[in-house]
Amino acid sequence: MKFPAPLPVTEIAEKYNARLLGNAENEATGINEIHKVEAGDITFSDVEKYFKKSLESAATVILLNKAVPVPQGKTVLVCDDPFAVYNDLILRHRPLRPLSAAISDEAKIHPTAVIEPGVIISHHVEIGANCHIQAGAIIHEYSYLGENVNIQSGAIIGTDAFYYKKIDGAFQKWRSGGRVIIEDNVEIGAGCTVNKGVSGDTVIGAGTKLDCQVHIGHGAVIGKNCLLAGQVGIGGKTIVGDDVIMYGQVGVAQNLYIGNGVIILAKSGVSKNLAAGKTYFGYPAGEVRTKYKELAAMRHLPEFFKKFYK
Repeated sequence: MKFPAPLPVTEIAEKYNARLLGNAENEATGINEIHKVEAGDITFSDVEKYFKKSLESAATVILLNKAVPVPQGKTVLVCDDPFAVYNDLILRHRPLRPLSAAISDEAKIHPTAVIEPGVIISHHVEIGANCHIQAGAIIHEYSYLGENVNIQSGAIIGTDAFYYKKIDGAFQKWRSGGRVIIEDNVEIGAGCTVNKGVSGDTVIGAGTKLDCQVHIGHGAVIGKNCLLAGQVGIGGKTIVGDDVIMYGQVGVAQNLYIGNGVIILAKSGVSKNLAAGKTYFGYPAGEVRTKYKELAAMRHLPEFFKKFYK
């Protein structure tokens, strides 16, 4: 998430009563999770074993709950509760704003787009030329649709990230400050849900087609010209390459990388990164020829036991 204007680190330190270490001249231009930080971003850690990862990331400003040596050019802000500061910064710049009309007057809709009755479009949404949004679809805040995008009935774009932090035994929700970006010539089937990122972007690449009831988790990036069949679920922050096909009911865990041209057969469960250009099957998903050999071997197990364990 990018701020409307850069925030001086001295201003952030003063507002949150934080101790400023390192470069006091820095300005924060955005805020992001450790997985997607860029120069100028704020990130945080409140668990000491992850301090090193945060300090060595591209982030310019790091919120911590303990003083540490500061890398050259960076700023560390030491505060009692880095998560609370991080979340409050997002809330300040992405305040919760309920809709009071079916289509927000802040939405930008191209005059050639077709918006059927019963569509709900929230604040800061942009819809490009020749899009078709079918009745009953919902487009939440900070969603960006390119040209020739088709959103079928009942699809919900920009739902909150399923992202919680456990504090004192209870789960506290993060404010979702990220966006959804849907590129040109994408089709979203009926009943699909696409989460916005926690602070980064969820992206669906140009030419990709989603069948009905597909779920895309927060911050996931789906490449160009992919086909995702019904009931596919992709975990948060997973990156899917171009020209990937996933058949029905494939489940993909979070924080993975799926290479270009991968094919995943129906009902497979993906728990590790998958190399490009191969076909996978099973749970955990493996190369299809290997998995079929394993299944064939298992069919012979009863005969094997009868022969050797009489």
